[in-house]
Amino acid sequence: CLALADEADLRLSRRDNVGPLHGLPFAFKDLDAAVGFPMTRGSTIFKNFMPSEDSVLVERLRRAGVIAIGKTNVSEFGMGSHTYNQVYGTTFNPYDLTKSAGGSSGGAGAALAAGLLPLASGSDLGGSLRNPANFNNIVALRPTVGLVPSAPVALPFLGFTVKGPMARSVADVAFLLSAMAGADARDPAVYPSEPAMFARPLDRDFKNVRVAWCVDLGGLPLDRRVRAVLAMQRKTFADLGCIVEDAVPDLNGADEVFLALRAWNYWHTLGPLLKEHRSAMKSEAVWQIEQGRDLSGDDIARAMQLHGELMQRMRRFQEKYEFVICAVNQVPPFDAAIDWPREIDGVKMENYLDWMKSAYRITATFCPAISVPAGFTEDGLPVGIQVVGRYRDDLGVLQLAHAFEQATGFGKKRPSID
Repeated sequence: CLALADEADLRLSRRDNVGPLHGLPFAFKDLDAAVGFPMTRGSTIFKNFMPSEDSVLVERLRRAGVIAIGKTNVSEFGMGSHTYNQVYGTTFNPYDLTKSAGGSSGGAGAALAAGLLPLASGSDLGGSLRNPANFNNIVALRPTVGLVPSAPVALPFLGFTVKGPMARSVADVAFLLSAMAGADARDPAVYPSEPAMFARPLDRDFKNVRVAWCVDLGGLPLDRRVRAVLAMQRKTFADLGCIVEDAVPDLNGADEVFLALRAWNYWHTLGPLLKEHRSAMKSEAVWQIEQGRDLSGDDIARAMQLHGELMQRMRRFQEKYEFVICAVNQVPPFDAAIDWPREIDGVKMENYLDWMKSAYRITATFCPAISVPAGFTEDGLPVGIQVVGRYRDDLGVLQLAHAFEQATGFGKKRPSID
């Protein structure tokens, strides 16, 4: 690392052309292949695996000038939004070291909050960028599907998993996105874009912009502490000039779509590991893979049809409402000693995904969504708010999140670390 830093200094002294992230220390998520570092995926099965090639994103970030210093911890196989595994242990929340840092990009979220990294990348299937941002009082954007390359990926057109930026401010997230976004021939699912637009100032007038306010997405159980924090922020959007109305998009079928296609994906990508390595996999991973094994072709076809209908309903809803505002997580950071919350506001959670519906239902829309700090519970735990934009309007999402951030300033409160 020091040698790379010396080389970066030398290039500056020679006035060489350098990338936008030149000299910044960077750690890649442990689901991304990066030459020179293990790629464990948070599993003992892969604890000694050393990739021979960078992923497209890692290659792009290196080319932009980052100095690679390591990897960030993940939940096992990226499953679940609590970062713990048998390789590196549990990632704790810098605001309360007894609490979860979220996941699966929990290592990145905690490192940013603690000041260990200036920027970080992550990935998001059911909330793995947004949830750790929410828990760690930082910012993370789940981009529109197809904005940032994910290659190599086994099922490139499934589209539910995206790569995205994380940072301590919206402007830094946008700046990192300008280096991450853009088409690559190795990822056929990525569409052409103009990444440079994300590096420009994010100021915008939101007068008379219509916003749908639905913190619980129409009836999801929501911890009273989260609900109390978010309720205080409705006025912030109104003060920005927005027309804030109670309105809920019709997300009927989102659960079936997300759960079926997620399970099917894991059965095809991780199913071959079950026969030989079942005992080395957490019970939730085994359950998830076997859920996919039991799906029929008709089940997948139904899920895909429902998905198309869902996206059309969301598009029509957003013709009236440019943005949707809702909770990121239905709970504040929970005890790191448990694997997942068993109930929310008196409602029992049936499995390890149940408590993540406020994030994964938005995933199913394929719309861009950001988590931005929105306040703290009475006991000092971070709570974020989720801003959801129109399909491919990532810039608009960043602009509204930036305006909210500037109006509130909650992201400036850093953890006290002894």
